[in-house]
Amino acid sequence: MSGGDEAGRLVRPFTLTGGRTRPSRADFTLITTVTAVDPPPERAVRPQPEHTRILRLCARPVAVAELAAHLDLPVSVVVIMLCDLLEAGLITARPPRSFAGTPDLDLLQKVRDGLGRI
Repeated sequence: MSGGDEAGRLVRPFTLTGGRTRPSRADFTLITTVTAVDPPPERAVRPQPEHTRILRLCARPVAVAELAAHLDLPVSVVVIMLCDLLEAGLITARPPRSFAGTPDLDLLQKVRDGLGRI
C-alpha cells in the first residue's frame, strides 16, 4: 500500500490548505495572472514547500488555470494557496483586462471574412 492516490499524490489537497475550503479573498479567476514578487519582502514568512513550488512557477506571469495544471491540483486548492501568498506579499495578482466599449466591428468582419476563405 503506497498511501498515494491514482495520480501518485501522497498529500491530500485539503492538507495543503490547512482544511480550508474557501479562499480568503475573491481576487482570483481562472485567467488572473500571478507573478512572484522579486525580491521577496524582507519580513516575509518562510513559505511551505507547496508555496515555494508555486513561487518558482510564478517567476514569470502565469494564469491561475495554468498553475493548477502544472501543479496537478484542483483550481480551488491553488486559489486558497495563492491567497496565502498574496496576503504574505509574495505574489502580485493582475486581473484580466476588461475591454471597455464595443468590439471593433471592422476587425471582427475581417476575421470572419478571413475564416470564410479557409
